Amino acid sequence: ASPPSSSPSSPLWALPEELLLLICSYLDAQALGRLGQVCRRLRFLSSRDLLWRRIARGCLNTGFTQLGTDLAASIPVKERVKVSRNWRHGRCRRETVLKWKCKQVAPFSSTFLMPWMELDGEYLYLSQAENIQAYRLCPDGAGLQRHPQAIFSGHQEDVCRFVLVNSHIVSGGGDGNIVIHKIHGSYSVKFSAHEQEVNCVDFQGGLIVSGSRDRTAKVWSLSTGRVGQCLHTVQTEDRVWSIAISPLLSSFVTGTACCGHTSPLRIWDLESGQLLTCLGTDFHHGAGVLDVFYETPSLLLSCGYDTYIRYWDIRTSTRKCVQEWEEPHDSALYCIRSDKNHMIASGSSYYGVVRLWDKRQTRCLQSFHLSSPTSSPVYCLRFSTTHLYAALASVLHVLDFTAP
Repeated sequence: ASPPSSSPSSPLWALPEELLLLICSYLDAQALGRLGQVCRRLRFLSSRDLLWRRIARGCLNTGFTQLGTDLAASIPVKERVKVSRNWRHGRCRRETVLKWKCKQVAPFSSTFLMPWMELDGEYLYLSQAENIQAYRLCPDGAGLQRHPQAIFSGHQEDVCRFVLVNSHIVSGGGDGNIVIHKIHGSYSVKFSAHEQEVNCVDFQGGLIVSGSRDRTAKVWSLSTGRVGQCLHTVQTEDRVWSIAISPLLSSFVTGTACCGHTSPLRIWDLESGQLLTCLGTDFHHGAGVLDVFYETPSLLLSCGYDTYIRYWDIRTSTRKCVQEWEEPHDSALYCIRSDKNHMIASGSSYYGVVRLWDKRQTRCLQSFHLSSPTSSPVYCLRFSTTHLYAALASVLHVLDFTAP
């Protein structure tokens, strides 16, 4: 029998749209792309998000989580699948969008700023010394406007880390203080939190958690009338480098320096401050955890000085991670982020190396060596479905995956 005619006037294409969508749902990306070249009606039909959603969920960084939640609903799914190919193959345009001077602390010596950043819609927030500056992204998403739109201050020493949640910036600094800013308004609160540097903070559900070099983690209230009240002090017996609140708002995880005899990854009850569990049993001395990231209430990523990315599923085991990936050049990993699906991005301690990983593979997928006046770690990275931003000691780089 002869195949049905591909003419748009043939009986096949006269079928109801629901049936055509069902037929097209069996096609892969290449076939859908070719179908869209037949006629105007099929170009419209083959571009429907409904058809590309299944394909997108199997691709890297298309905005879909493992549970199917769409984090980038404003961008057509077909376009995200196209850009995803560039992420997989490392095709991008690199640009240095911001430079700043190293902070001089004494004659003939210097210390590098350790910048931290957050992305929020049209703005990128970047810590520089004692301030956090908000830069508007250019319309194409690649560059930044030269001058910051807003500057948030309050610390007497460098900002160590900060988070941006619900239009609030919560930062911890080298002065031992926590500062809270409301982005749209003049509201600002500062309180003394720790005896030494506040290395890390997180903020969710009206509660702040902080970790410090003073070997404690603390839980703080942000509710009306109780702002800055310490609810719990956790004695970690080790310097706290990273911290994160579980999405369920029931617990938080601390990543410590691993200089003692306990695991550097521990989960604590948010309401009582009691230890719930330790993660892992085979960490080497000094294998401190520098960054942690919750994908779901039960899935957690960690990285640090021991050069490994570890993927934990606390539903199955707290003694051993379910997956791990080793940094190829035996470098410490300063920061980590994932698309909450298949892709992980990590920043290494030497030569500004950013790596992309596919969880379904054991080896690194792509590497990018970003220039810097000196050999600098990638202290922080953030990405959208189209761009990746990496902060080194004195420069901010952007990788634009829409324009290889």
